[in-house]
Amino acid sequence: MIPFEKPLVDLERRIDELKRIASSQLKNVDGELADLENKAKAIREQIFANLTPYESTQIARHPKRPNSLELIAEMTTGFIELHGDRNFLDDKSIVGGLARMDDIPIVIIGHQKGRGTKDNIFRNFGMPRPEGYRKALRLMSMAERFKLPIVTLVDTPGAYPGIDAEERGQSEAIAKNIMVMTRLRVPLVTVVTGEGGSGGALAIAVANRVYMLEHGVYSVISPEGCASILMKSAAEAPTAAEMLKITAKSALELGVIDGIIKEPEGGAHRDLTTTADRVRAQIVKALRELQSKSPDTLRDERFNKYLHMGKVIEQ
Repeated sequence: MIPFEKPLVDLERRIDELKRIASSQLKNVDGELADLENKAKAIREQIFANLTPYESTQIARHPKRPNSLELIAEMTTGFIELHGDRNFLDDKSIVGGLARMDDIPIVIIGHQKGRGTKDNIFRNFGMPRPEGYRKALRLMSMAERFKLPIVTLVDTPGAYPGIDAEERGQSEAIAKNIMVMTRLRVPLVTVVTGEGGSGGALAIAVANRVYMLEHGVYSVISPEGCASILMKSAAEAPTAAEMLKITAKSALELGVIDGIIKEPEGGAHRDLTTTADRVRAQIVKALRELQSKSPDTLRDERFNKYLHMGKVIEQ
C-alpha cells in the first residue's frame, strides 16, 4: 500500500466489510454504505487531483497495477504467445505474440512484471536481459514480414543492469532495437502503462504514436537513481522527480508523447476492465489512422518524429 493512499484504503476496507455484513446478516445498511462511498469518492478525487511527480511514480509502480498479460487478455482475442529469441533463452520479462484487437490482426509485445515476490523473481521485476529485447526484435521483424501492425506496452524500471546481461550485449541489443524500429514499414503504437524507464523502455517504444496512462511515468533515469548521482542521496527522489519532468502531463507538453489515456477514478489498479477498454480504444483509433498511410510514409514519419524531438536553448 502506498502511504498517501492509506486513508482511502482503510475506508474501502470498511465499505467491503459493511457489504459482507449486509449480505450475511441481511441487514439494510444502504444509508451508511452510501455515506461511506461518497466519502471515499471525495478522498479519491482529492488525492489524485494533486499528485506530485514522485507520487505519480509510486502509482505507476503500484503492485496491483495492470500488467501486460492482464491488459492483453482484456484487450485482445486469440492471443498466441510466442517464446524465445532463437539464440539463448526465453526472457520472461518480455512477453509477446499474435492477437486480434477488434478486427485488426496485430503483433503485441510488452514488459511483464510479476504479482508477488515469487512471480516478480520469475519475471525479473520487469527488467529484460538482452534475450528479451532480441525476442521483441524477432517478433517485430516477423510483423513486418507479414505486414502486421505492432503494439507495444511499456512498463519497466529499466533494462537489467547485471554483469551477465552486459556480457551478452545489453547495450547492443537495445541499440539494435531502436535502429530497427526507425526502419519498420508497418504501423507501430506504444502505450506506457506504468514505468517507462530509460533505454529499457525505449527499446520497444520508438513508435508512430506513443501514449501514456494518466499516472504513468517516462524518464531517462529513476528519481532515486538521479537523486543518488546528482544529490548524493536517494532520499532526494521527490525533488529529482520534479526536475526530471517524468509525468504524462510533462511528457505531452515536451512533445515526447502524443496523448494521455485517462485512468479510472483512483488509478488503473482499481479497475482493470475500464483501463483496458480505454487503452484499446486509443490503440484502435491510432491503428486505423496509421493503416491508411503507405509503408514508406509510416517509416519516414516515425524517423522524423524522433529526429526533430527536443529543442536547443542558447543562452
